[in-house]
Amino acid sequence: MLFGVFMTYKAWGLYTNCESPLVVVLSESMEPAFARGDILFLSNPKKPIEIGEICVFKIPGRDIPIVHRVIDRHDTPKEGKQLLLTKGDNNAMDDRVLYQELHINRDKMWVEPKDVVGRVQGFLPYLGMFTILMTDYPMLKYALLSGVALVAFLYE
Repeated sequence: MLFGVFMTYKAWGLYTNCESPLVVVLSESMEPAFARGDILFLSNPKKPIEIGEICVFKIPGRDIPIVHRVIDRHDTPKEGKQLLLTKGDNNAMDDRVLYQELHINRDKMWVEPKDVVGRVQGFLPYLGMFTILMTDYPMLKYALLSGVALVAFLYE
């Protein structure tokens, strides 16, 4: 059964063209659009990213992806590149400080589409709180795994 769930998740990732089609919001930076604990459904269509879209992107040097809105876009027709500027709805400033803080190149001013993991297509409110609780309280995770193992052992 677990294998079936994993295969379904991977197939959904292929269908949506997204390595991670589900993510959990971990901070309050996108409130009121999304709250901490919301589950986001992502896809990665091949069309250009538009201003106002909410994207999930990774910055080199940071393990956890960021969910923020695109507030500006710079297209370079010669190179065929698209450069994006993002900002959390609940943040006072754009993300340029964040790009430079975590990136090897201190002059980084934009996010590139190659950094985008996916674009938000929908969400389920607060259903990801379980994941956050497991991360914030590791003993809860071990207790749950022990309980599942005990039930599996007793009912075999």
